[in-house]
Amino acid sequence: MNTAAMFSSETDMWATPQWLFDELNHEFGFETDVCAVDGNAKCLKYFTPEIDGLSQTWEGVCWMNPPYGRTIGKWMKKAFESSTDGATVVCLVPARTDTAWWHDYAIHGEVRFLRGRLKFGDAKNSAPFPSAVVIFRPECLEGIE
Repeated sequence: MNTAAMFSSETDMWATPQWLFDELNHEFGFETDVCAVDGNAKCLKYFTPEIDGLSQTWEGVCWMNPPYGRTIGKWMKKAFESSTDGATVVCLVPARTDTAWWHDYAIHGEVRFLRGRLKFGDAKNSAPFPSAVVIFRPECLEGIE
């Protein structure tokens, strides 16, 4: 894996810190990693860019650490919509509370702001942004139009 590119502006993919995934997996019991690449998938069942997770049906309990670039809004929309169809989707995202995707989707989930800055993958330095975990559960979305 090219970690030098992964932590620069050359990519919008940030590998999930294993300790954080393990903690959340203990709580939620993930079945599918909806946004993975070969070599960093966190679940036995996972969708790669070639499979196109955005075009798949998300069911059960899903883990999502999406690309943090321009497509993040599409991933958050898919996570939100999948929860309205019965899935639970746990999302690791940058805490960008000023963005349209945050106001359109993230605020409708359970938001857990993470203290400090995460170190993604094998990075030597922390990320240049704060992070949050957004949880979309079917039972939390009743009454949202």
